[in-house]
Amino acid sequence: MNIREVLLKEHSKAQCNRIVDYIGNNQRRFDDLVNIFLSDEYRVVQRAAWPLSNTTAIHPELIQKHLPDIIAYLKTPGIHNAVKRNVVRLLEKITIPEPLQGTVMDTCFQYIADPKEAVAVKAFSLGILGRMMKTYPEIIPELKLLIEDHLPHETAAFSSRAKKLLKLMERKS
Repeated sequence: MNIREVLLKEHSKAQCNRIVDYIGNNQRRFDDLVNIFLSDEYRVVQRAAWPLSNTTAIHPELIQKHLPDIIAYLKTPGIHNAVKRNVVRLLEKITIPEPLQGTVMDTCFQYIADPKEAVAVKAFSLGILGRMMKTYPEIIPELKLLIEDHLPHETAAFSSRAKKLLKLMERKS
């Protein structure tokens, strides 16, 4: 299967699932998908994000060697919301290596603070920071302040996750 051609042919859940099934737990095939994802072809990158996230959910070990590049890619100006959403979704579900945790936390805080950021990106960022506050309790005051500041202006999806996180913070203190 030529993953790039398949991504260009159709963008659907069925197509995403076909790619995920094709990759399976094959590191070489996953590496091919990551290389496509990290390319500069806007549409292909956007479409590769979904199978990247879904494959990582099933086989998180495949992403580990690519995490520095993928996390750095989040800093690319103008990347599509689908790319950010799928990357933060996959980051929420995996163990992030310690050397990358600071960058991931900073990125998540920026996403939550940005009023123009997509709700799903913010919600997944809350999930990541919620997990990280167990290791880094010093982020709790800043996270709590950020949530409380944005809560009145956010959607139900953000509010639901944010309120659960605030309750968790209360139990920690």
